[in-house]
Parts: sequence; C-alpha cells; structure tokens
Amino acid sequence: MGWKNTANCYGWGFAVIHWLMAALILAVLGLGLWMVGLDYYHPWYVRAPDWHRSLGIIIGFVLVLRLAWRVLNPPPAPPGLRRTQKLARWVHWAFYALIGLAVVSGFLVTTAKGHAVSVFNWFEIPSPFNGSVAPVVDNLEVRAGWLHRWLAYGLLGLIAVHALAALWHHFIQADGSLWRILGRCPDDHKPTP
Repeated sequence: MGWKNTANCYGWGFAVIHWLMAALILAVLGLGLWMVGLDYYHPWYVRAPDWHRSLGIIIGFVLVLRLAWRVLNPPPAPPGLRRTQKLARWVHWAFYALIGLAVVSGFLVTTAKGHAVSVFNWFEIPSPFNGSVAPVVDNLEVRAGWLHRWLAYGLLGLIAVHALAALWHHFIQADGSLWRILGRCPDDHKPTP
C-alpha cells in the first residue's frame, strides 16, 4: 500500500488523516459532553473548555487538509450497489458539513463577545468581532451554542451509523471495505493458496 489512494484502496495518507480525525472528534465530543456537567469549583472548569476549543480548531485545520487531500487524491469507489455507493458518498459529505459547521459554530460561541481563541497557548485566532464591530445577530453566542450542541448530537448519530455500516460491510458483506481504511487493500487480507 502506497501513500496515495488507488482505484481499489485508500493510501496511507488518507488512512492517517481519517484515523486522526476520528480520534480528535471522539476526544472533543467526549470532552464536550463531560465538561458541561462541571461546577465552578471543579479543577477542570476552565481547562476543559480551553482544551475543547483548542481541539476544535485543530479539527478545523485537519478537515481542510482532508478536503484538500480528497480533491488532489480522489478516494476509491465505495463497494456495493450503486445506491449504496451514493449513500456512502452522502454520508461522507454530511460528515464534512457537520464537522465544518460544528467548528464554525464553536468558534462563534467564543468570539461573539470579541475574545480570541487560544490554541493550547501556541497561537491565537482573533475574533472577527472586535470592540468596534458588533455581531449582526443578537445573542450570537447563545444561538451559536445551541447550534453547536445539536450539530454535536447529529455528529454522534452519524458516527454511530458510520461505524455500524463499516461493521456490516466487514462482517456481513465481507467486501473488504474496512480493510481499505485500515491500510490494507481488499485482497491483502486473504490467505494465498
């Protein structure tokens, strides 16, 4: 398996980006669900949202990298019937949309009042709403927060569907699709006669 995608298999580049995104998204979703229950006196009351925001910005950068990689290096066709292939493509584009909108809405939650977003104290992304520019939407941070929450729930649901579909393809269809994203082409896992 090479670095680039082939007609039948994902390359290492796409596989690494896929699993990096999966790990980051699961981490930020888990952190987000955990931190909303923290009280003011909890030691992670400030640190957890800082990490959540930082990971969210990193996810945004990795999403841009993934989309660029996809444009420059198209993925192999999904296995199965044409309608299954079409559904798989829709699910992938829904992932990209939900992730992108979650990153943007999370960014707006923090920056609506003019605050910058610090990414692990490595660098800051300034707010587009500085002191002289008022947000065009009243209570922008509240509305963006509501949207951010529901996008996260939608993303959790889509992850569950995606994981179940991958397991169905692997164990029921036995079409080798799970092997492709694990770094092995469909025929690589079959024993030689």
